Amino acid sequence: MLTGKQKKFLRAQAHHLKAIFQIGKSGVSENLATQISLALTANELVKISILQNCETDRYEVAENLVQATGAELVQVLGKTLVLYRATDNRQYTLP
Repeated sequence: MLTGKQKKFLRAQAHHLKAIFQIGKSGVSENLATQISLALTANELVKISILQNCETDRYEVAENLVQATGAELVQVLGKTLVLYRATDNRQYTLP
């Protein structure tokens, strides 16, 4: 579980990142969750964009991704999600 200070740090780190995944009309599929999980293993911090045609609520999408990937939700800002999952070779040293 991330503390408020850790989330603030990760939000600052994610600010300059570009969204590498987009969630559209089909929502969160098993294949998409697998790809996001692989990206989290490689990068630890991932930014995801939700398109306008996505019929699922953004908080529901975030919850589905957290459950499917084992990541922690850092932020939901508008139609953008930020997920974090620590790995063995840490890229971010959390406060």
